[in-house]
Amino acid sequence: MTTTQGATAPALLRFATAGSVDDGKSTLVGRLLHDSKSVLADQLEAVEHASRNRGQDTPDLALLTDGLRAEREQGITIDVAYRYFATARRRFILADTPGHVQYTRNMVTGASTAELAVVLVDARNGVVEQTRRHAAVAALLRVPHVVLAVNKMDLVDYREPAFAAIAEEFTSYAASLGVKEVVAIPISALAGDNVVEPSAHMDWYGGPTLLEHLETVPAVGDPSEGPARFPVQYVIRPQSAECHDYRGYAGQLASGVLRVGDAVTVLPSGHTTTVGAIDVLGKEADIAWAPQSVTVRLADDLDVSRGDLIAAGGPTPVPTKDIEANVCHLNERPLRIGAKVLLKHTTRTVRALVKDISYRIDIGTLEQRSAAGGLKVNDIGHVVLRTAEPLALDSYTDNRRTGSFLLIDPADGTTLTAGMAVEAFEAVRTDASDQEDWV
Repeated sequence: MTTTQGATAPALLRFATAGSVDDGKSTLVGRLLHDSKSVLADQLEAVEHASRNRGQDTPDLALLTDGLRAEREQGITIDVAYRYFATARRRFILADTPGHVQYTRNMVTGASTAELAVVLVDARNGVVEQTRRHAAVAALLRVPHVVLAVNKMDLVDYREPAFAAIAEEFTSYAASLGVKEVVAIPISALAGDNVVEPSAHMDWYGGPTLLEHLETVPAVGDPSEGPARFPVQYVIRPQSAECHDYRGYAGQLASGVLRVGDAVTVLPSGHTTTVGAIDVLGKEADIAWAPQSVTVRLADDLDVSRGDLIAAGGPTPVPTKDIEANVCHLNERPLRIGAKVLLKHTTRTVRALVKDISYRIDIGTLEQRSAAGGLKVNDIGHVVLRTAEPLALDSYTDNRRTGSFLLIDPADGTTLTAGMAVEAFEAVRTDASDQEDWV
């Protein structure tokens, strides 16, 4: 990575913050933006004015991210606040997610594309249930890097034992979730200790500041790596004499690289062909890489429509109607066995039936509990689904984009559940008798 003029731009890191209510997430993000000189003068002036109106002598940096009027009135984060900022070493897209248990679903949204999660803990309260829930969501979503930020160290006199006990408890819990490494950092977001600048009050801590770690953590999850996956969003057939034989498939490359001449498989049909041409912004190109939006033309005239997946590079997913998945239920309406839903996978939406809810996870003990009453809002569990049409899903472990899906209420279009597919366990049958009419 280089920062010289005209050279490659600094790498991009997407990260999300999470924690319980009043752990100081918005203040931390505000401090990070302020101390890294990523706040415009008029933004800071507006925050100072709003703080004075609330009777505060110093700027409330949390107002830099708590943008909704309801958030400022209540002093809590409700929606996911996205912020873009950059330093000389790296560019960042930050998702400040809510801490209240009611808005755990928003944390799922923010962390779904993150490469790093910062989980805040109040040094006075330690690891609480919502801390465990956020750690479980980060593990479920396969967020590659986890940072434990023990905040409000100023309120426990910057004592090392208070930090060490919390770090040990959280690290042990995260390890039981399959999180391989946790970087623990003691901070005070309000005072600025170990956020951007090293703290003068914690000479016992020899690790990086939060910003230093964010700038140096290895970037992972490059979408151009791995097998090529191209969900077809739109079929282009110009109605003109000049372009009467043009057939292009438009969409966003979810992962990998496609080159002219590459052998590809169209799923779920299984037909094979090669890439005849690639159009990028109206011009022909020899190569396309994720996450570019392009138009792909195939060498053969195949029956390809919206929702089909063009795959290349390595083994292709086996189309299946039977799906096992780990899920996080996001809606106040419980998800029950027998529910008829819509399943949205990339650009394809099909009818589906909840065949079984194998179990739900007890966030406190990580034990598998009965889900006889269905999954309630914020529950994490394991389900078995049967779809009316075959889907080509990768395992979520292998591909976060093509291994994830949403369950939607067919009556009103409400999002119900976020799902992460495990290995498909039954290939699709194609005989006519297999056309269910139960959805």
